Amino acid sequence: MDSPKIERALISVSNKLGIVDFALGLVDAGIEIYSTGGTRRHLTQSGIPVIDVAEYTGFPEMMNGRVKTLHPKIFAGILCRHNNQSDMNALAEYQIRTFELVVVNLYPFEATISRPNVLLHEAVEQIDIGGPSLVRAAAKNSDFVSVVTHPEQYSDVLEEIKEASRTTIRTRKILMSQAFQHTAKYDSAIAEYFSGETEGEDFPSTLQLTLQRKASLRYGENSHQKAALYSLEGCNEANVVNARQLNGKQLSYNNLMDLDSALAMVRSFGSPACSVVKHSNPCGAATGETLTEACQKAFAGDPVSAFGSVIGINRALDVPTADFLANGDFFVEAIVAPDFVREAENILKTKPKWKKNVRLLKVGRLAPVQPAREFRNLLGGILVQDVDNQPDSPGEWKIPTIAKPDEELLKELQFGWAMVRHVKSNAITLSRNHALCGVGAGQMSRVDAVQIAIMKAGDRASGSVLASDAFFPFADSIQAAAEAGIKAIIQPGGSVRDEEVIEACNHHQLPMVLTGQRHFRH
Repeated sequence: MDSPKIERALISVSNKLGIVDFALGLVDAGIEIYSTGGTRRHLTQSGIPVIDVAEYTGFPEMMNGRVKTLHPKIFAGILCRHNNQSDMNALAEYQIRTFELVVVNLYPFEATISRPNVLLHEAVEQIDIGGPSLVRAAAKNSDFVSVVTHPEQYSDVLEEIKEASRTTIRTRKILMSQAFQHTAKYDSAIAEYFSGETEGEDFPSTLQLTLQRKASLRYGENSHQKAALYSLEGCNEANVVNARQLNGKQLSYNNLMDLDSALAMVRSFGSPACSVVKHSNPCGAATGETLTEACQKAFAGDPVSAFGSVIGINRALDVPTADFLANGDFFVEAIVAPDFVREAENILKTKPKWKKNVRLLKVGRLAPVQPAREFRNLLGGILVQDVDNQPDSPGEWKIPTIAKPDEELLKELQFGWAMVRHVKSNAITLSRNHALCGVGAGQMSRVDAVQIAIMKAGDRASGSVLASDAFFPFADSIQAAAEAGIKAIIQPGGSVRDEEVIEACNHHQLPMVLTGQRHFRH
């Protein structure tokens, strides 16, 4: 169904990005513009002819702008069905004009409540009433009305108007869907905010998530599974979802999972750091004086497992590091970093044998991550929890053993503790010289995880430190560690057999640190 020619547009926007150029294009196409409040002043100051809504309705704005567009002359002009004679007769009887284009975006409620120490009345004032009503009315009548709710829609809509003085039915249906998504997300944010305010709970009684599809992926974890990537608005930290891809074919589902893990592992370190990740677990990770040193140490952790890995970097990837990666005897699927020095980027695109396929992801500056929530699907529901991204508190750690770690050994233990939280439970890491040398991940028995980590480390286990993401239920892991030559242990403690574990450490003259906080990662 073709819409009628667009003769009039109603414009009322909080986000004024691009609205002047869009309005100028509408005027050039012979379209009358109606507006109110701040939008009208903004357009008028730019020399655009605008008809004041109050002048047209004969009813002034009131209550400091709370009531502006809520009038039958506005809503009847939007909701009328142009092929319904009764509707058109009613317009003629009451001298109501039609609106074929409605351009509205809503008050910045989410931006307001994200400010620190925002007051309740400030949030209330950002609850838009007329805006959602206009959007929903226009979207409901999409057979005849185009509703525009995002600045990024302006160019496509204007192009169609210039070409045919109207939009296509396909465009109007797309705009309708996006309009209802816009209002649904807005209402969800309001409901969630006030649920927290009134219930006094950390989690709202009703949770509604609105995500935007970013990409359709080739497949999921396996080739027979369909998959897509969605972005969650409001995440301002550097992340792989919103990264800029500089090279390589499309990222896969598994690439994205691994890259997210690789980035999480390195972002908290102040010194240059590199992580080498397979199946969301590290097969190597290290810090160093330089980025190249960190990468060299990381790849030495488990060179066999590193084949086909992804790499996380916490600095702009420089030329020496690119040379190391390009000349190494390994295959890399993807690299995520805050930035890439231009020459280093060119080296990675042209020099290695895997140059055509390596994905390079630029995420921008790695600022500290703010507390956030994470979600896990269950059949019939969803689990929600705080992300385990808060810094540890070494000042609160306890050392119950007779042997005490010196300052250098304590720093090594801190490195191991920072790493083990990124390994799937049950998790054990061995490290030395601020580099992983053995990892036991995802085991059902903790002693099995210890033995796997020791096996992976080989001769390097002797002189390393051991980190465990949760307590030791028995002293058997301590015995295995001592036999391998491990020189210190860090773990949360909290087992009913803590005394047995401490006694075993004392027997082997092993210093052990108890952090009092576990880091399970299922």
